[in-house]
Amino acid sequence: MSIEHYENFPVASWLCPPALRPAVTAIYHFARTADDLADEGEATTEQRQEALRAYRSDLHAVAAGIAPSTRWRAQVFEPLGTVFHAYRLPLRLLDDLLDAFEQDLVKTRYADRAELLDYCRRSANPVGRLLLHLYGIDDAAALRRSDAICTSLQLINFWQDMSRDGPVGRCYAPSPDLQRHGLTADDLLACQDDPAARALLRELSAWAEGLMREGAPLVHQLPGRAGWELRLVVQGGLRILERIRAMEFATLSARPHLGAQDLAPMLWHALRMTPARLARQAQHAEAA
Repeated sequence: MSIEHYENFPVASWLCPPALRPAVTAIYHFARTADDLADEGEATTEQRQEALRAYRSDLHAVAAGIAPSTRWRAQVFEPLGTVFHAYRLPLRLLDDLLDAFEQDLVKTRYADRAELLDYCRRSANPVGRLLLHLYGIDDAAALRRSDAICTSLQLINFWQDMSRDGPVGRCYAPSPDLQRHGLTADDLLACQDDPAARALLRELSAWAEGLMREGAPLVHQLPGRAGWELRLVVQGGLRILERIRAMEFATLSARPHLGAQDLAPMLWHALRMTPARLARQAQHAEAA
């Protein structure tokens, strides 16, 4: 599974403990399919809303031990049902993901950062919390760090995808940030790449990096291979930010992406994620 395909999901790679791979895969397919219902194809907004309502009904049926409809049964809800009951997954977190996908169908502007963070709380943070649940980790510090990482990944995806979101009418940059740089949402929707837009992206990227640095110490709270997988997730997000910096924040013109050449530096930085180094980096990001 590729982090490019569903950016907020730490993938069920070879680093994931084999016993948990079916559970991680089932949750992934639930989130991926819902995201596709909201975004892919030529369906109207009303048709997408209807599909997501039916999808939620199947989720609640599975949670209640009732057979879901046949539409997504084999690929999504049969494996999810097994995992849901075996691990007692929190239904609220799965519902939150669907809330976010439904919101994307009708909301294209954000009044402030708090409103955008509330969206991230439902669109991204449940993924991290579900994975922590699988590992039996539920202390407050771990949950805060997981939320910071997942929110950062979501924000990075927004700033990475500016050239894609504009043509479909979505602007995730909060209004006060736009105003501070003399911009409007329409400027971003038109993909007008100019010094003001690049200054905005520089500031928004720094916000995302600060959150990632804040959450990074979680890698030392996860056991064994899970901690190493999370290191690579963190470094993947930071690497995208490096790519954005390298192109001088011109993501209204082109979308940066990771390739095979990025793996070596990501591994190198992952190996160097000592507690002391992470603490220094977090302090530096906060000061910036």
